[in-house]
Amino acid sequence: MTTPDLTGSPVSATETGPAAAGAFLPDVATIERLANAFFQDLSGGAPAAPPAIPASPPAPWSAPAPTSTAVAAAAPIQPPMGAVEPAANVPSSVPARSFGGASAGSASPFALPQSRAVAPAASQTAVAAPRVNPIQSAERSPTPVETSPESFPTPGAVSPFSAPLDLSAALAALAAATGLAPVPAVGFAAPGFGASGAPAPGPADVSRVSSVAPPPSTLAASGRPAPSFGPEGSPAPAATANGLRLGEGHDPTGYAAPPADASPFATPTNLDAVPRSLSGPPQTSAPADAGLLRHADAATAPPTAASAAAPSPAIAPVFTGASSGVRTYDAATIRNDFPILQEKVHGKRLIWLDNGATTQKPQAVIDRLAAFYAHENSNVHRGAHTLAARATDAYEAARDKLRRFVNASSTKEIVFVRGTTEGINLVAQSYGRRNVKAGDEIVVTWLEHHANIVPWQQLCLETGARLRVAPVDDNGDILLDEYEKLLGPKTRIVGLTMVSNALGTVTPAREMIAAAHRHGAVVVVDGAQSVAHRRTDVQALDADFFVLSGHKMFAPTGVGALYGKQAILETMPPWQGGGNMIADVTFERTVYQGSPERFEAGTGNIADAVGLGAAIDYLDGIGMESIGAHEHALIERTVAGLPAIPGVRLVGSPRERAGVVSFVVDGCRTEDVGKALDREGIAVRAGHHCAQPILRRFGLESTVRPSFALYNTAEDVEALLAAVRRIALRAQGGSR
Repeated sequence: MTTPDLTGSPVSATETGPAAAGAFLPDVATIERLANAFFQDLSGGAPAAPPAIPASPPAPWSAPAPTSTAVAAAAPIQPPMGAVEPAANVPSSVPARSFGGASAGSASPFALPQSRAVAPAASQTAVAAPRVNPIQSAERSPTPVETSPESFPTPGAVSPFSAPLDLSAALAALAAATGLAPVPAVGFAAPGFGASGAPAPGPADVSRVSSVAPPPSTLAASGRPAPSFGPEGSPAPAATANGLRLGEGHDPTGYAAPPADASPFATPTNLDAVPRSLSGPPQTSAPADAGLLRHADAATAPPTAASAAAPSPAIAPVFTGASSGVRTYDAATIRNDFPILQEKVHGKRLIWLDNGATTQKPQAVIDRLAAFYAHENSNVHRGAHTLAARATDAYEAARDKLRRFVNASSTKEIVFVRGTTEGINLVAQSYGRRNVKAGDEIVVTWLEHHANIVPWQQLCLETGARLRVAPVDDNGDILLDEYEKLLGPKTRIVGLTMVSNALGTVTPAREMIAAAHRHGAVVVVDGAQSVAHRRTDVQALDADFFVLSGHKMFAPTGVGALYGKQAILETMPPWQGGGNMIADVTFERTVYQGSPERFEAGTGNIADAVGLGAAIDYLDGIGMESIGAHEHALIERTVAGLPAIPGVRLVGSPRERAGVVSFVVDGCRTEDVGKALDREGIAVRAGHHCAQPILRRFGLESTVRPSFALYNTAEDVEALLAAVRRIALRAQGGSR
């Protein structure tokens, strides 16, 4: 038996059964009653009190929930889909059942004020907080608490991973079970090793070390330089009669193992040596060359707390002319370059509007991958044969294409990574661990993807630093004056997105970078959602780090890049160890390569990096300015058409938008809208988009997000609008 869905299309019974209706959700009271009955029936047993469900402790970077006084003063939230009441007997830290990443409703049961509830240190002067549901807020805050930043727990003290692992109980149990003597819980004392895991001194061990460490004369005769233990490696005194003496760090080759504190990465990075072009006084208008970074009309005064409520004016984009040699832009022809776009979904032509999650691949990229595996496949950098040379040339050519694509000054500034997430984690672990300490501050914005939040939270937990959050206004634009109030002498790192993946907001990145530099901070720019839509110039931005993902720009998955200023990268320790990133290895010390090899341990994703180079060639052949102009027209058509449909509401109205549009439909769960659109052949993303904080800023847990790319057409937009209109009418009880 079939029933019609929101668009009137038939849906099988399995899709409309109890599972889809949430019938399988556990009932806490029933489970408690059954558990008590079970224990009562046990012979000689007494009813056991059910364990209390512990409420998760508040995250150390978030503020306590508002007090009852603050809750009473707040206006109740009016979610577009109706309020979602918290489940009985379930703590507020337990989220509702999710559907493919979306909550059980679009309205957020966790909606919080945009003030200290999430960003305790952010200045909120003259900023109207979002509406708050008093019932939900009271449920999250059973007792009054202080909201001052000083009342927050020390981050390092509350991490569940902050204490060393205690293995004494496990080792004692193992000893009792086996009848063996207990093994000490501290250190590693296998035969032939000391407590620290280093080889124990003795003639046998010396012979092993000597057999694998050729004397300097042998190295010189082979043309290979003698091992160097750091930038200032120096010969050691002659080895003693006992050979290698671990306590003194002597090497049988005649070179000294330097003391443990001689690491070139032991001190914080000196930013005075890093070139910066945007650290002057605040700008009141966009610079003359801002057209490559932001539309010309964005040169008007940036949003402030005082102007947050002002309506955003219509924006007419201004693009520079396409460079000579690029082909005339024709989206229909470009669409034919992508084999997967010829697919049929539910008998309908595939309309791919999920480009914010991943883009499809042109035939040119697919062919380049096939050619690599057919004619060039080999490991790179360490082979004397022909295929190794071919693979190395292709791999390094892709690196140079990336350098040109983002306008870096050298290929030494381009590090291959798996994607944006890994690039940000690399910076957090390598640069952050070295330069951030207790009491320091890291600033992010409300617009960030989880990938630009979680690594900084982890770093704060580890170091005792503090995470601060720059607010946005009700349109979804960053309040620049409030952002700059967060910056100060303790600010070490600023993480910001170029384009919001949830709202499409184009941030004033250039101005924000300049402000951070004035306060001595480094800036990590998330470019995942911008690189496929507008030309990127990291030198004009003056970004210290810029990260991107290949799969968001028509390249294969699993490859991306980190750009970093060479003067900073050269001061950063490696974050992974292994082959390729080393210059010399002994048992006493390892000498690392410079950038980028230092950060590319092991065999890289060679073929997909080559595919990324092919994707850049494809984009260059069309022209980023032409792509940006085409996509802007599609977004303007979508933004004009969706609000005209009764029951449809756009989420956010930023001054400048790129790539994505988010909306909700009254009376419909976002995942249901996504499924209904899929039956029309239209692929969109329905969920929280890995950007929960900004959606909760607008009182939502999920939205429907169409996102655009160079192969989308005006016909795609019209098909989307027509399908959404049918869904909204059906949700309101109307007819098709």
